Amino acid sequence: MSGHSKWATTKHKKAIIDSRRAKSFAKLIKNIEVAAKMGGADLSGNPTLVDAIQKAKKTSVPNDNIDRAVKRGAGLTGETVDYQTIMYEGYGPNGVALLIECLTDNKNRAAADVRTAMTRNGGTMADPGSVAYNFHRKGVILVPHTANVSEDDVLLAVLDAGAEEVTDRGETFEILTDPSAMVAAREALQESGIDYDSADAEFVPSLTVDADAETARKVFRLIDALEDSDDVQNVFTNIDLSAEVQAELEND
Repeated sequence: MSGHSKWATTKHKKAIIDSRRAKSFAKLIKNIEVAAKMGGADLSGNPTLVDAIQKAKKTSVPNDNIDRAVKRGAGLTGETVDYQTIMYEGYGPNGVALLIECLTDNKNRAAADVRTAMTRNGGTMADPGSVAYNFHRKGVILVPHTANVSEDDVLLAVLDAGAEEVTDRGETFEILTDPSAMVAAREALQESGIDYDSADAEFVPSLTVDADAETARKVFRLIDALEDSDDVQNVFTNIDLSAEVQAELEND
């Protein structure tokens, strides 16, 4: 799950250690395959592949799996990788907006999985454009908090590299860029000796909506159901949580 909010990192960490680990691995591998197919296996000329591999390694995907995915995607094994990206729009409990990004080799299966998850968990499908207008594609880079790196350090490193905003999200610093500036910002971090957890092009909402704990629980259940599908690659939402609500959920 991805979201421009304080709890996104906590949710991501939970996903790494729970029973969904295998599915997380499969989706990261799929990203690597697509990146290698689009830009080739040479890391020096394929920054998208660099970011896909970085994210997989941070999530402890074995190097052998990563290497095989690169070769498979680049066509070096004789296998064919043929995925298409499909976006679905919808609303969760209490009108929370959802953008559902699928990466699939079977459009009909993906559509059925999304509709089933939405119907069974209090969601409704929406017409194309009715939700997407509130989201904008952004480069999102997450830098973990460390004793040696402050928000000012991060800001100084990326300010001249096209960063639009740096926000302290609790356990990480979140850097927003135009998608075209994300690679430059990532490289600027590396040149400054600052480690980053991930660099992704995501859909970030222009306006967020606050939710109470009960609404958040329902939305999370819906997102979990959507992400159970192998075809659902990302779910973006405009939900936001206060510190009090976040604390209550962490105690569940």
